[in-house]
Amino acid sequence: MIIKKSLIGLALFGCAISTQAKQTVCVFDPVGKSGDAFALAKDYALEAKKWGADIDLRAYVDERVAAEDLKVGQCDGAIISGLRGRQFNKYVGSLDAIGALTDLKTAILAYQLLSKPQAAKSMLNGPYEIAGLGTIGPAYLFVADRSINTLAKAAGKKVGVFAYDEAQPKLVAQVGAQAVSVDVTNAGAKFNNHQIDIVPAPIVAYKPFELYKGLGDKGGIVKFPLTQIS
Repeated sequence: MIIKKSLIGLALFGCAISTQAKQTVCVFDPVGKSGDAFALAKDYALEAKKWGADIDLRAYVDERVAAEDLKVGQCDGAIISGLRGRQFNKYVGSLDAIGALTDLKTAILAYQLLSKPQAAKSMLNGPYEIAGLGTIGPAYLFVADRSINTLAKAAGKKVGVFAYDEAQPKLVAQVGAQAVSVDVTNAGAKFNNHQIDIVPAPIVAYKPFELYKGLGDKGGIVKFPLTQIS
């Protein structure tokens, strides 16, 4: 979670007084208010009341809009992906780089190290502070044709990439594939409509984005984690 550092952060809510102004937290969840991310945020907001905090949650199905609303002050905090949050803190955002954290054990260790007091300065960048980290699991490559099981066979294929991550188009180009710009709101649809042959996504995206439609009978999931998505 990212907050404006001028506000009371998550770890300091216990010091908040009962007259503390309501804090607005924008929560990205592709399913909206019925999604798992928003459900977890509701649990947190309920627990925060014990600390004297009053949190108003807003659900966003478009992560870009949630990040923009944080910038312009519509949100006091935001729960977004590490990749999208990189614009607020490049150091912490680097955890989501492809190949950085490929297993849960390493990810948890990284989060534990960043939660130590010695790392507090690394969580700050201008008016923003990273107030918490977690993972929704590893990202895998979903392919429309399971015969695409080597880098060589990916040559010439259309691969969905998030344009706001400069590394992704470069990596795709290195294997001779064609990068196609996508975002969270349309990546699933482009894969399902066969506009792209390959899309990176966590397993939790399988049902809400209906990726089984794009997989069909011929598709598959490459059993090699690219990174842990925070």
